[in-house]
Amino acid sequence: MVSLRSKIGDTARMNAEIARQLFPYASAQIIVDGHVLRYVDEGAGDQTLLCVHGNPTWSFYYRKVIERFSANHRVIAVDHLGCGRSDKPSLGEFDYRFASHRDNLVRLVETLDLSNVTLVAHDWGGAIGLASLLKTRDRFSRIVLLNTGAFVPPFIPFRISLCRFPVLGTIALRQFNLFAKAALTMAMSRNSLGQEAKEGLLAPYNSWGNRVAIDRFVKDIPMKESHPTYSELFNLGESLVSLANLPSLLIWGMQDWCFRPECLRRFQAAWPNAEVVEIPDAGHYVLEDASEETLTAIDQFLA
Repeated sequence: MVSLRSKIGDTARMNAEIARQLFPYASAQIIVDGHVLRYVDEGAGDQTLLCVHGNPTWSFYYRKVIERFSANHRVIAVDHLGCGRSDKPSLGEFDYRFASHRDNLVRLVETLDLSNVTLVAHDWGGAIGLASLLKTRDRFSRIVLLNTGAFVPPFIPFRISLCRFPVLGTIALRQFNLFAKAALTMAMSRNSLGQEAKEGLLAPYNSWGNRVAIDRFVKDIPMKESHPTYSELFNLGESLVSLANLPSLLIWGMQDWCFRPECLRRFQAAWPNAEVVEIPDAGHYVLEDASEETLTAIDQFLA
């Protein structure tokens, strides 16, 4: 009989192969505090698109951006530590706090000496990307946000709160990968993800050790002022108005139950001149759920 471990190994290999087929881009790397941070770097041009993912995705989420724009732009899609192809250090080796992810992204921007950068960010990538932008302000020229937040959360959905339960939440996320698997359907509204896209998104998160960042991102959502990340997100939210002069595009799947329209309105209040594209029937994975509208909006914005 085939063992459960063998079946899991076969599934992991299949997912990894599908990810390679749908995302056939080699990764470059830098070393941050002894850990390998990997990123995809495709194309060339006067403008650089810096794509920053959230949880539980990875640079694979931006494969259609790379396909669409790398002919005329340099497109960089990073994998945070613990995610995608980057190293996945244990909790004792890396703290997986928002501020640490921000500092890693700053290191990447400075190491690559990027300029004329358009930030393209989704989910946790919005906060990480914008906080990095504030520390390297002169390197950025535009902002594109997709269903994200960059402030203390105005609410925490009940289904995410369940994932934060001590011990049981970690078991659900790291042993059974329930957060990433649930997102494959719950982050969509108009369409359903194809099976290959599902397997590609799951590919890096194929074991307890490889799911550490998924768990820690959920735990890093601050619910109280005493949380280490509360002040970081509060200060970031207060700083958004200082970016109002940057050309910005806000693309929102309005059926997102996590980053609901209230989050979009918060950005609009800080950036009254932002271009806004509301997609009424799209969900959280707006780049998957409404690909053509999202890519066309970015194309027009860059032009």
